Amino acid sequence: MSKKLDFNNSLRELSTDDLKARISEDEVRLKKLQFAHAITPLENPMSIRNLRHDIARMKSELQKRALVG
Repeated sequence: MSKKLDFNNSLRELSTDDLKARISEDEVRLKKLQFAHAITPLENPMSIRNLRHDIARMKSELQKRALVG
């Protein structure tokens, strides 16, 4: 649980532009992982799930900032 809290706290420190850049980088990384997993199974397939959750957390933080102003 503390890893999630640390991740969320680190997102709050990023600027909006940095957050958007990180989201796009991680989405590219996710596509590469999914492609690699389709060809040969990954050693740790949970990394795909964890990355997907991290991207969702970043998008949630971005949406929260858009609603606040």
